[in-house]
Amino acid sequence: MTRLARRLTLTDAVVIGLGSMVGAGVFVVWGPAAAAAGGGLFLGLALAALVAYCNATSSAQLAARYPTSGGTYAYGREVLGDWWGFLAGWGFVIGKTASAAAMALTVAAYLVPQGWWQRPLAALAVIALVAVNYHGVTRTAALTRIIVAAVLVVLLGAVVLLFLGRPAAPWTGGDPLASGPLGVLQSAGLLFFAFAGYARIATMGEEVIAPERTIPRAIGIALGLAVLFYALVGAGVVGVLGTDALASSTAPLLDAVAAAGATWAMGPVRIGAALAALGALLALVAGIGRTSLAMARNGDLPRPLAGVHPVHQVPHVAEITLGVVVSLLVLAVDLRAVIGFSSFGVLLYYFVANLAALRQAEGRRHPRALQVLGMALCAVLVVTLPWQSVAVGVAVYGVGVLGRLVARRQESSR
Repeated sequence: MTRLARRLTLTDAVVIGLGSMVGAGVFVVWGPAAAAAGGGLFLGLALAALVAYCNATSSAQLAARYPTSGGTYAYGREVLGDWWGFLAGWGFVIGKTASAAAMALTVAAYLVPQGWWQRPLAALAVIALVAVNYHGVTRTAALTRIIVAAVLVVLLGAVVLLFLGRPAAPWTGGDPLASGPLGVLQSAGLLFFAFAGYARIATMGEEVIAPERTIPRAIGIALGLAVLFYALVGAGVVGVLGTDALASSTAPLLDAVAAAGATWAMGPVRIGAALAALGALLALVAGIGRTSLAMARNGDLPRPLAGVHPVHQVPHVAEITLGVVVSLLVLAVDLRAVIGFSSFGVLLYYFVANLAALRQAEGRRHPRALQVLGMALCAVLVVTLPWQSVAVGVAVYGVGVLGRLVARRQESSR
């Protein structure tokens, strides 16, 4: 079996994780989150950060013990058994493929608000990023550095403008419990999904230098920075708009910048949002490719997807296949409004990660109470999902389980 090369440093891993988390969500999630929680918005952010911390410590502990491609797919197989790993991997690959298509369309929508060329531009973005990934993980890390740096500059600039442009009598927050526990939980779910990309570092564990030390540190640093930036942006948009106006906004950061009297900055903010979506898409291509590689090695996806390029040492077959599938998706359908089922898959993915870390006997780094709390919070957030998302998620998993059963029976008969 051809292995991937260990080329990613601590800085590379942190930047890739940050690029996964500070995506388009930081520009748009505040409207739906405020509509759900009202004055309890920051309670939702705190709860989302707690869920993320529990899940991140589990992922970090497992990645240090099993530094290979595939993330929770690999950990589930090692600690819990083949089926647990498959459930995590299948949900990740299918859900994140839909997310990649949605993110590509988001990039195009920010750059070209309307017009027939939106979809071709989205497909072109996918092809370009697959080409970057194809030429080596160091190229992926280098481009991610550029994108993340530009996005953080835009966000910091916008936050400064928002704090300078706050009204003389700033919004005080209102009653944080007015929306009730369900509203806070719903906002926590939205915010959690917006910055749940820290697992991307773990999926690339086979390419990280000194993974036992690097991956846990990278996950912790990236998550801490992401939560900080979300808190700063949230404070800025709430301070200018208040939660009532924020709840009805479809582009909260743009609306807040305009309300703060800095309409000249709306163009850079729009470009920053497009770059953030592009960075998230780049990390998705890398993460899905590595998880597909791991699954193909074990026959849980077609085995040709396990091919590794002899020169660039990347899962080129999986990445090219992903590029073709996502390009066709963005040209044919708009998945931005119908990928709620990926939230179902993400929660199951982290539930498996927490369960595997709970059962882990060697290489423990964190108390089991954190893993129990992480499992409980994942289960609670599932309850807050729309029933349609749960139904589609169950159906997608049903297709995967049936396909695996058929494939295993055919292998046995041969």
